[in-house]
Amino acid sequence: MDESLKKRSRFRRCVLTTDHRVIGMQYLWLGLAAVTCGTLLSLLMRIHLVWPNTAMPGYGMLKPEDYLALVTIHGTLMIFFVLTAAPQNGLASLVLPGQIGARRMVFPVLNALSFWIVLGSLLVLLATFAVTGGAPISGWTSYPPLSAIAGAGPGQAMGMDLWLVSIALFCFGSILSAISVIATVLLRRAPGMTWMRMPLTVWSWFVGACMIVPAFSVLLAAATMLFSDRHMGTSFFLPAVDVVSGHILHRAGGSPLLWLHLFWFFGHPEVYIAVLPAMGLTSALLANFSRRPPISYRAMVYATIAIGVLGFMVWGHHMFVSGMNPYASRSFSLTTIAIAVPSTIEVILWLGTLMGGGLRRTTPLLFTLGFLSMFITGGATGPILAQPVLDSYLHNTYFVVAHFHLVMGMAGVFALFAAVYYWFPLMTGRMMNEALGKWHFWLTLVGAYAVFFPMHWAGLAGEPRHYAQLTGTAAYLAQLVPLQKFISLAAFALGAAQLLFVWNLLHSMRHGRIAARNPWQATTLEWSEAYAEDAPENAQTVMVGGPYEYSLPHDQAGTAIPCETIVERE
Repeated sequence: MDESLKKRSRFRRCVLTTDHRVIGMQYLWLGLAAVTCGTLLSLLMRIHLVWPNTAMPGYGMLKPEDYLALVTIHGTLMIFFVLTAAPQNGLASLVLPGQIGARRMVFPVLNALSFWIVLGSLLVLLATFAVTGGAPISGWTSYPPLSAIAGAGPGQAMGMDLWLVSIALFCFGSILSAISVIATVLLRRAPGMTWMRMPLTVWSWFVGACMIVPAFSVLLAAATMLFSDRHMGTSFFLPAVDVVSGHILHRAGGSPLLWLHLFWFFGHPEVYIAVLPAMGLTSALLANFSRRPPISYRAMVYATIAIGVLGFMVWGHHMFVSGMNPYASRSFSLTTIAIAVPSTIEVILWLGTLMGGGLRRTTPLLFTLGFLSMFITGGATGPILAQPVLDSYLHNTYFVVAHFHLVMGMAGVFALFAAVYYWFPLMTGRMMNEALGKWHFWLTLVGAYAVFFPMHWAGLAGEPRHYAQLTGTAAYLAQLVPLQKFISLAAFALGAAQLLFVWNLLHSMRHGRIAARNPWQATTLEWSEAYAEDAPENAQTVMVGGPYEYSLPHDQAGTAIPCETIVERE
């Protein structure tokens, strides 16, 4: 083939493709790029926090506003482009059609377009470092009125505008992806694939997509309103009188609290949008590697749906110190405790599965257990923060940082690692190195606890989360410098451990051991022969059993997938 034709073919395959597996892998590569950038930014933050006079190569000393810019972009990258785009948009595109017996997504062009919009959103966000004034300093929550006024500080002009554009693009792209997921589950399930025969991973992606549509629509509207306040003379979030940098500003009279309500109406469902795919994957992998069906499939389905519903009723617990009515605080406290019930039910069922023993200790299972450990440890502090009287002291301290990094951040990352190790044979036809994978797991597990668990103590001591340095501050904060130095050193060790994963990933793509068709002896349809590359295009799958049906005779010779493949005649 002519070289130009090869390049054109490669371009069409990578850029113009509507193949759901290619799109899923594109999302995963985007997530890898985002987590790399986010991790490097966090390491710069750790350096400045404990060694504030250190000059950065090629830049010099970081100023406090530079530190706040790092905080803002780090949080935005991790929450949107890593914990949402990769597990929800990426893994759903990669695996969901195969798991329900569909050959493609219902809206393949829409699904492909969603990736390119999200990629554009990422590029716009990173461009904030290059504009005059630099990146925004408002944190990933961007509370007004300061975020609504260009002269409020460095990065609050063009940098803040680009942040809002990036968030709007991400919302739009994610909504398109969610619509494609919902429509595919509703319309493309194989014959015999009833609702109660769907894999629990599919349930988690479906409920997550149903949450994305209203949650991200609200955030898209809020970002548009904030942009209007900045440039179109509106006053949705600006009070009637405000004093900024010594200047008195008069506006029509809005409420900064309106932004908090709109943002957190998205923000807390976002926690479960990020975690639900991990919960579904945990249920599936524990069943597969223990060779036991889930203890109660229906209970897990109903718990997943309950989490999706209750997730929209707890946003006010982020606002206990905002001056809201005490009766409203009490109601949000009760719903916050209530949402722990379905999560606890799933944890109990997972632990019950583990009690059966006989686990195959593969790398995907180890990272699944790591997710379970992080989820329980981080979730244990949730009821503490759900109490308004306790949250009044702990709010905006390192205690909150420890809580959400464990229950959402590291738990989600462990689940992503589990998914990559598990579905790597499906993506490449090769196996990742198990020995390197296990070293990667143990170093990451120890490093994650060494970094984030001590933050509880810093929070209990009253250390605010956004202080750029501890030296030259109150004496009680200066005493925390040794603790923060330990956390920083642990963070560097944790970051270095990820090089094992990167090497394992890149090396295994070309030189990994050739994988069997179904290397984990799974019983879900994505491993079925009907979805092999050489399978007839007119082959149809008919589901004749549940997704987690295991039997000893089959296990001895390789698990049989409970489906039939029918090739329709022309």
